[in-house]
Amino acid sequence: QLQASGGGLVQAGESLRLSCAASGITLSMYTMGWYRQAPGSQRELVALISNPGGTTYNDFVEGRFTISRDNAKKTVYLQMNTLKPEDTAVYYCSARNRYDNRVYWGQGTLVTVSR
Repeated sequence: QLQASGGGLVQAGESLRLSCAASGITLSMYTMGWYRQAPGSQRELVALISNPGGTTYNDFVEGRFTISRDNAKKTVYLQMNTLKPEDTAVYYCSARNRYDNRVYWGQGTLVTVSR
């Protein structure tokens, strides 16, 4: 089970940190990710982090976001800086098992960036 939190309403240029708390899984066995889905759009990848910590970002991140993980706390973070209105979306965390590719999704947290 994945529980995402940290979303909210911010102004353009501000920051948010999203958290994804995992339970019932051994986090070190999973590649963790953040995805987002804006209204009327398909879900898209934001960032991935493998274990022990290789990262991948979608091009639109442009160095503004940082994904990190704390396996001991079973938590994955997404630090988002210099937010833009186009970052407005529901953000979902995911966990993909490195051995059997099973994927789990969190419930999503809404990020709204005003102009």
